[in-house]
Amino acid sequence: MSSSVFRPFTCRGLTLPNRFVMAPMTRSMSPDGLPGENVAEYYARRAAANVGLIITEGTVTDRPGSANDPKYPSFHGEAALKGWKNVVDKVHAAGGKIAPQLWHVGMVRKPGTGPNPEAKSDSPSGVTHTGKSVMDPPSDEEVADMISSYARSAKSAKELGFDAIEIHGAHGYLIDQFFWDVMNKREGKYGGDLLDRAEFAGDVIRECRKAIGEDMPIILRWSQWKQQEYSARLAETPQEMEAFLKVFVDAGVDMLHCSQRRFWEPEFEGSDLNLAGWAKKLTGLPTISVGSVGLNGDFIKAFAGESSQPASLDRLYDMMERDEFDLIAVGRALLQDPEWVTKVKEGRMDEMKDYDSKALATLY
Repeated sequence: MSSSVFRPFTCRGLTLPNRFVMAPMTRSMSPDGLPGENVAEYYARRAAANVGLIITEGTVTDRPGSANDPKYPSFHGEAALKGWKNVVDKVHAAGGKIAPQLWHVGMVRKPGTGPNPEAKSDSPSGVTHTGKSVMDPPSDEEVADMISSYARSAKSAKELGFDAIEIHGAHGYLIDQFFWDVMNKREGKYGGDLLDRAEFAGDVIRECRKAIGEDMPIILRWSQWKQQEYSARLAETPQEMEAFLKVFVDAGVDMLHCSQRRFWEPEFEGSDLNLAGWAKKLTGLPTISVGSVGLNGDFIKAFAGESSQPASLDRLYDMMERDEFDLIAVGRALLQDPEWVTKVKEGRMDEMKDYDSKALATLY
């Protein structure tokens, strides 16, 4: 165990006892979009076992086409919000802190799917990841409401007593589709070069800040890679990344959650810094790193049915002792074993479990 990961951390109105974060992991365990008692118990178990901050699975906004699965939890509507209030209360009672991840899948949703099969899929410009135009570009009014939908969910998070919010801007979903020139062929506002395209997320951040006030942190999750194209990159150089991230800094974001498939991999040649390390260096903001923590295989292989074995945390400790990033998000290891952080804290590494992808659907 290293003291580097068990130091307190404070950002805006949020104070955490350690540097471990539960990564957001979609599970499709909320029939009709309603998070039930099983969801509350799932998060409360991790909160009671020393997880510093829990970031929920993706929770969809109130745009009709925001989800492609009716079992994704909604973050709108009286019944769903009542379920999330129960989650917050259970996590707080267990001594934890929790943030919802606010999500819209965009054109990952195929027409006719999700809780509103008749709804139109939202997109920047009606263009797929193959470059094919399949629908008319959205109107300015529709785009404005996409932005407002995040703010409406943020306002609900504040009212329910969440400790922070995370905006999902990664992995080829709606916000990331605005970032990506392959899918964003807009003319006018939010189209053009990378900085113009980034302003969509900038305005999401600004509207969310108006909705939640000044004492609640806003986290933005972003990635270079897309689920549609693992080798995609938004920024090819540190200079491009600095200009891109400055859009979010200027908009008022508090933390950057930098998603990569393996946290130990350098982002640019000539430096050992990973994506979160570069983001912190370039912006001065706190960053969260993530990617196959505690396991020897990445999650892409896990989805293909491969299991992973526990891996040493020495590299993580070294990186955190150098303050390359501030927090580390743990996904599959913590999904498999709710006691994972406690075992790290107590030096019980010999008790770590293998990650069995075939058991994923049964994990609570």
